Amino acid sequence: MKYKLLSLLLISLSFCPTLFAQGRDHIKSQIERWGECKNVALTLTGGDVALYGKNGWAASSVPTGMSDALNELNGDDRLIDDVQLTEEGSWLILYGDNGVRWYDIPSGLEDKIRIMNDNDEVITSITFNDLGDWIIISQENISASSTGIYSWIQEGLDKFGALWAAHLTDDGIVLCYSEGYRFYGNVPDRLKNKLEETNLDVYRVKFLSDGAYFIADREGGFAYYF
Repeated sequence: MKYKLLSLLLISLSFCPTLFAQGRDHIKSQIERWGECKNVALTLTGGDVALYGKNGWAASSVPTGMSDALNELNGDDRLIDDVQLTEEGSWLILYGDNGVRWYDIPSGLEDKIRIMNDNDEVITSITFNDLGDWIIISQENISASSTGIYSWIQEGLDKFGALWAAHLTDDGIVLCYSEGYRFYGNVPDRLKNKLEETNLDVYRVKFLSDGAYFIADREGGFAYYF
């Protein structure tokens, strides 16, 4: 039986898309060739994506709908800001100020995205997992799939300042605040140690239970292990 994260709480390469089935080695080689990377989506078994520049991307083994959407946004010269992909093939692309493309995301998250869009809120971070947990952050508001997760987020605001970004897996959470981080569940020590020692003013964090991680600031600095 799956348990939601709430239960745990309570106890080619000049801005052209590329797509190959070569695992993380492919996006790693693209990042090394680009010399930059602003964001990624990583999975254990379901594919990977890397973003660079305004709308450049590379991917391996991702759902066709996701690669088609990335290709379309690249062709339309839209800013691609964030990508999410789960082990079961659900995905989301955040572009522009609050544009979102998605497939099979939690219904509560879909409803909240539509409300924020109607209110013209600038969305900065969206994360969700295969268990129905989600967090969405705009410049005006923070929402989560449960009061437990939301309360945990709020506790960090008092200590660490504004919440910039969040990342969920099926068994772990990292919250990235302006002045620090909060961790819950299965967050690799390798990532925790990197966040403690880095000089980057970290704005994006992605991780997996196998120890893979990616961090980046808003100025083009980044670090990764995968």
